[in-house]
Amino acid sequence: MNEQAQTNGLAVMWQHKRVLAASLIGTAVEFYDFYIYATAASLVFGPLFFPSSSASAQLLAAYASFAVAFFARPLGAAVFGHYGDRVGRKSTLVVSLMLMGGSTLAIAFLPTYAAIGWWAPLLLCLMRFGQGFGLGGEWGGAALLAVENAPPGWRARFGMFPQLGAPVGFLAANGLFLMLGAMMDDAAFNSWGWRLPFLASAVLVILGLWIRLKLTETPEFLAAGESGPDTHVPLVALFRGHTAAAFSGTFAVVACFAIFYIATAFALGYGTTALAIPREHFLGLQLGAILFMALGIITAGWWADRSSPRTVLIAGCLFSLPMGAVFGTLLGSGDYSAIFAALSIALFVMGFVYGPLGAWLPSLFPTRLRYTGASFGFNLGGILGGALAPIVAQQLVGLYGVATVGLYMSLAAAISLIALGLTRRTPSPH
Repeated sequence: MNEQAQTNGLAVMWQHKRVLAASLIGTAVEFYDFYIYATAASLVFGPLFFPSSSASAQLLAAYASFAVAFFARPLGAAVFGHYGDRVGRKSTLVVSLMLMGGSTLAIAFLPTYAAIGWWAPLLLCLMRFGQGFGLGGEWGGAALLAVENAPPGWRARFGMFPQLGAPVGFLAANGLFLMLGAMMDDAAFNSWGWRLPFLASAVLVILGLWIRLKLTETPEFLAAGESGPDTHVPLVALFRGHTAAAFSGTFAVVACFAIFYIATAFALGYGTTALAIPREHFLGLQLGAILFMALGIITAGWWADRSSPRTVLIAGCLFSLPMGAVFGTLLGSGDYSAIFAALSIALFVMGFVYGPLGAWLPSLFPTRLRYTGASFGFNLGGILGGALAPIVAQQLVGLYGVATVGLYMSLAAAISLIALGLTRRTPSPH
């Protein structure tokens, strides 16, 4: 009997490790794909894919193409959420990964504006739409894969593994760009070197698919299927019976998107243009700072299991208010130490408004609506906090100076704080 119990315990432990690896690696691959676009948009897409007028106008156009994916993400959340809540988490996650990977790989082969004119930005935006559509189904499914397999008292720590895919994907994306910059001159990088990270995505997607195809369905989804019929149209059911939760979840995620994309995409574009910092130097600063984001996510996950995810999210929003007030001044100083401090503090604080979301957002919805509810809230909030962040920040710099950029972060944190205040204190995990 003891041997059987031990065998069962080892099987459960192995299953948990496989689930956590799948949720981490899968989201890392997806976020790698997403971030290489953000980095390329900040560095090369403006002059390559858009007509020449001014460097600032080209950068804004590149940021606009970057924003396309955020508007595709809620659509992806609705479609993938529908099948994730009706068919299952595993198969839906496999399809989302294939769509995201295929769109990213296609960007590597796109001709530039000089070659085909306006077809170039049109095709670029189409592939960007595919990236966003795929990612719209990724995060919610990966979060559910983790938390619906979590043992009692471990939901936040399991739920932080999909969140850790963000810094891992960022390290892989920007690390590769950094290596390419060190290995080739600007002419070669701008001509063809930028395409290599998009080509490398194919290898990572194959790895992610191999891991996910070995998974089984989550116990909570199977149990919900046995207890009653599924919901025919989960999105309709979501807005009929859970509008307040969807509303709160959407605005609660605004802070994490705003902080991240100002500290990464906008900061990179501003640092390499307005401050004239060499690309490799600024990427190096960001790679060091992203480690603080990982530390923040891990700390927040541990804290959330000992208090509650909502408590930690509220604390993160409160931390973000003063952080935003000093971010722009530190960034605009041009001093490497001050810039690194600004990026590190911002991304560490971001870990507290991002890390607990994997446990908190799904807890707002019943099991058969979780994929739709969590995905839709997360990705719709991304439009408000992420899609507009680099564009608004660039405009603020032009109108009022870089010192005001961080105030967008503080405003986003205040919005998320209000949304968290409107949710019930102890949402049920079931």
